[in-house]
Amino acid sequence: MKKIKEFSQIFIVLLILTSCRSSINKDFPVIKTEGDIIEKNNQEKKRMELKFSCGDDGISKYLDNGWIILKEDSQEKICTWKSVPASKDCDIEKDKGCKITKPDKIGEEKIYLLEK
Repeated sequence: MKKIKEFSQIFIVLLILTSCRSSINKDFPVIKTEGDIIEKNNQEKKRMELKFSCGDDGISKYLDNGWIILKEDSQEKICTWKSVPASKDCDIEKDKGCKITKPDKIGEEKIYLLEK
């Protein structure tokens, strides 16, 4: 009985030690040469999502800085709103309850997914 108890304690300690060692190795990989360091930095890519609406387009400055468009999407978007009276007899200045807000200009929103 005493041997079984000792064996189980040794087994538990070995199990804990081996699990800790494998997690340390995964978190901190050993880099042997400078070439490995350069490859690791090149593998880390940055991604960014940009949205431009209603005729604004500033994507060219990102493309000039080395960003690449991975995905481009466009959606219809309301650019400006206007207030109109609900009826002919309605005075917007005196009676705020008869004011209706409607879309004035409808434009396009472009969504870009960029990677560097």
